Amino acid sequence: MNNHHQSTRGKPRVALVTCTELADLEPDDRLVIAPLADRGVIAEPVVWDDPAVDWSGYDLAMLRSPWDYMFRRDEFVAWAARVPRLANPADVVRWNTDKRYLDELSAAGVPTVPTAWVDPGEQWRPPADEGEYVVKPSVSAGSQDTGRYDLADPEHRELAAAHVRRLGAAGRVAMIQPYLSAVDAAGETALLFFAGPDGPAFSHAIRKGPMLAGPDLGVGGLYKAEDITPRTAGADELAVAQRTLAAVPGGPGRLLYARVDLIPGPDGAPVLVELELTEPSLFLGHADGAAERLADAILTRMA
Repeated sequence: MNNHHQSTRGKPRVALVTCTELADLEPDDRLVIAPLADRGVIAEPVVWDDPAVDWSGYDLAMLRSPWDYMFRRDEFVAWAARVPRLANPADVVRWNTDKRYLDELSAAGVPTVPTAWVDPGEQWRPPADEGEYVVKPSVSAGSQDTGRYDLADPEHRELAAAHVRRLGAAGRVAMIQPYLSAVDAAGETALLFFAGPDGPAFSHAIRKGPMLAGPDLGVGGLYKAEDITPRTAGADELAVAQRTLAAVPGGPGRLLYARVDLIPGPDGAPVLVELELTEPSLFLGHADGAAERLADAILTRMA
């Protein structure tokens, strides 16, 4: 009798998928375990690349913090395709783990930060204007390998070019975006949605303080520290978030969770920075009832 048959005769089991460095999960991710237990569901952390795991033994595998996949994206996407009952689904993971999805969302009418892409081996010169720009890889998480450059500063111009060359030498696509200075005062708004009977339902929002103080000098780590506080989402932010989710390939109805990250554009209207559908922090500890809403969403998805 395999584990899945045992689970269907006992309590349902949910794998909270993580990585070796965070084998016990982030503290915020652990907040859903007790509400699930109250609902008769066993949830436990499981490392995504552990060869001993029998994924068929789980009624649902929920991606949480597999944050070491950035240099192994092909392996991670192939693994996702083999996991039954994965949330979010494997085709969403493939699409969402490369930030070139921003071009598709922009073409669908979602307001996004203008982005240029530099493939490995391509030459890139900093723009002639003297604004501030952000350089980061198209496959990343936790603001890894991300830097902010003031092109009026000759040293920053060279550091930006070196950043792009460093990414290209590692076989990574670089993305270059204008730095929208309104984020310094307003911060970034992350809107969290969890599955409901009629599709993703808004749960809560948080404010992330500005994180990019200057150039990226190649310092490692799974993620950069964030300044997080609760926030009330505005009607304009909710409207952009809903438009973004509606443009997800295959439709938003298959999503267990979604995080829509917005910042004010030059005119003050919200624009999309990232749509996080793979392994986003959900900031459950920053909103009353968020962990319980996620537990209910998991039950909805399992049903």
